[in-house]
Amino acid sequence: MLLKKKHKKPVTQVNRDKSPPSVWGDILYLVSKLLMVGFVLAILYFFVFGLLRYNDDGMKPALKDGDLVVYYRLDKRYSIGDLLVYSYKGKERVARVIATEGSTIDINENGLIINGSPQQEQDIYKETLLYKEGATFPMKVPAGQLFVLGDNRTRAVE
Repeated sequence: MLLKKKHKKPVTQVNRDKSPPSVWGDILYLVSKLLMVGFVLAILYFFVFGLLRYNDDGMKPALKDGDLVVYYRLDKRYSIGDLLVYSYKGKERVARVIATEGSTIDINENGLIINGSPQQEQDIYKETLLYKEGATFPMKVPAGQLFVLGDNRTRAVE
């Protein structure tokens, strides 16, 4: 077996004048990184997650006045029992999903009735009674809509 001799290329050194990094360069680098992190956090806050200081008694005992609520904005598939953050008259509110589209809701002297079945709800300590003002019952939840109520039925504004 014959081996060819490889010719090595001479290594040339490049003389680069590297001065030590300046303090201003380090500060600029740090500020640019902080701005990038801030930009990513702002995108997450305004489009993916939300933060709400709950200042109401309408969701007791699940939420108390002053609780901090972190919520996910992108998922629009809600199930019965989920907590929902929504905006009403320019104010963010929290309520529990009671019924989804197509369900028939009735509130009468017997309490909350969904699709003909009286509801026994956990952690609801007050009766669900009919209020004179507001929606008329029975009602069918329209397509693409939800029926929500606060857990503290006597203090909630839904």
